[in-house]
Amino acid sequence: MIKRNKAWSLALAASLAMALAACGGEEQPASDTDSTAGNGQLDSVQELRLTTGSGIPSMDSVLADDAVSFTMLNNAGEGLYRLDQQNTPIPAMASGEPEISEDGLTYTFTLRDANWSDGSPVTAHDFVFAWQRAADSETGSTYGPYMMAGTIKNADAIAQGELDKSELGISAQDDKTLAVSLERPIPYFLSLMAFGTFYPQKEAYVAEHGDQYAMDSGKLLSNGPFVLANWEAAAMSWELEKNPEYWDAENVKLDKVEFNIVPDPGTGVNLYETGEADRAGLAGEFAMQYAEDEEVVRVLKPSVYYLQFNQEREGEPTPLANPKLRKALALSFNKQDLADVVLANGSIPADFLVPTEFTFDVNNEDFRKVNGDMMEFNAEQAKALWAEGLEEQGLTEVTLEYLSGDTELSKKIDAYMKDQMEGNLEGLTLKMSQVPFNVLLDKNEAQDYDIQSTGWGPDFQDPITFLDMFATESPQNTMSYSNEKLDALLEQADGELALKPEERWQALAEAEKIIVEEDAAIANMYQFGSMALQKPYVHDVIAHPFTGDFSYKWAYISGRE
Repeated sequence: MIKRNKAWSLALAASLAMALAACGGEEQPASDTDSTAGNGQLDSVQELRLTTGSGIPSMDSVLADDAVSFTMLNNAGEGLYRLDQQNTPIPAMASGEPEISEDGLTYTFTLRDANWSDGSPVTAHDFVFAWQRAADSETGSTYGPYMMAGTIKNADAIAQGELDKSELGISAQDDKTLAVSLERPIPYFLSLMAFGTFYPQKEAYVAEHGDQYAMDSGKLLSNGPFVLANWEAAAMSWELEKNPEYWDAENVKLDKVEFNIVPDPGTGVNLYETGEADRAGLAGEFAMQYAEDEEVVRVLKPSVYYLQFNQEREGEPTPLANPKLRKALALSFNKQDLADVVLANGSIPADFLVPTEFTFDVNNEDFRKVNGDMMEFNAEQAKALWAEGLEEQGLTEVTLEYLSGDTELSKKIDAYMKDQMEGNLEGLTLKMSQVPFNVLLDKNEAQDYDIQSTGWGPDFQDPITFLDMFATESPQNTMSYSNEKLDALLEQADGELALKPEERWQALAEAEKIIVEEDAAIANMYQFGSMALQKPYVHDVIAHPFTGDFSYKWAYISGRE
């Protein structure tokens, strides 16, 4: 199991929450991946007009840690790999598949002939510089130490100041050959290479601009399909323009993507209806209003929301140390109504932890097919288990603190959950504690709650990114949950089974079953979805499960003229 620093984990949780808040705030576009759509002819004007709910916090790939920044980086930059239209990692800056040592610990990449937007070549040295900068604790990267911990050789020791960054397991054998050394075999390593933190940076250019590097579009180099234009930190609008120096420029059809910050969802829908925007996100009343509109497209994100049950508080066991009470709570609410009526944004019920349409085995089978649905809504079973659990605890009633955020969406979900759970479980009182996100993080870390409404999105394309949070020693396990069999399965998946994909898959499926069904350590609620209005002339905007939310590399306009 990868042991990650608590501070990094909480910072990433904050980033996830803000990203999902943005999606729920109706400004995130959805995707159309049907490349056969349209009349087959490209319009003479290849410009896409989008709205967004917030600006770009950072275009420094080493420092970026939010959804908007990573989406812009995914389009203006490129790593050794990128996700394709089917969300499969494919060679990008790498000219082909790497040479992998027999023990799975060394990857040797050959770079393709590719240029920065200033016409200078992208070299292996650019990757070495960027990765070392990301790993260095003095840089202040959130994702660098987090993503490299337990992955890139010596990354942990460098982050802790025990080794110099030059000891990181990456080296340029020449301008075109890059060698990467790992701490352990990692089955999902190539998907990591599509993540923005692992992009290259040109050392001389970064040094030239110093602390002003990437602070505006005039101090930024691109090696991706587009270059950022007319952007600075406080900008309310900006553009992505086609990068003529990009190695695959002939397959990039759009000349420009325009972005305007539109925080109000109603304004975004109005811009769409008046023809001033090509897409508009939908949620809440707008999602319900337009649900059957023929121009609605839906995106299912690989982010899962759930309740986590704290089994120990202030050194003493809580009533939720009783597995029957946890199972009763997990079975006590109707997830279908939660998704369809309360959220009404394209989300689906989650009778699982590892999301659907996220990760696939060597035969391209969805991981979800192994365990299927677990702990589906069953009020009668919940009532029986609740009564048994209370009797075992010598209780007739119990009050539990339910911790959540203070956003309007959180309050709406909380009201539904309170009504369902108290209504189905006699003797239960939920004391709702709705707090700002920074307070929620503090209470989570201190285990100052009984039930917490939370969620998680993937860091990479593998089931273990959801499962290893619940290992006994995981920094994300702020609920005093422990299962020796689960720990053993996760250790095997990261160790002896790392190069045995079929056996590893089964071990991870068994781990999920323990967490969700056997122990009911958590109660899953929903997998996050989004809805958007999208003009029928817009094609092949690709939604991704991680890295950046969207790619515009393959997008085109056909039928607007």
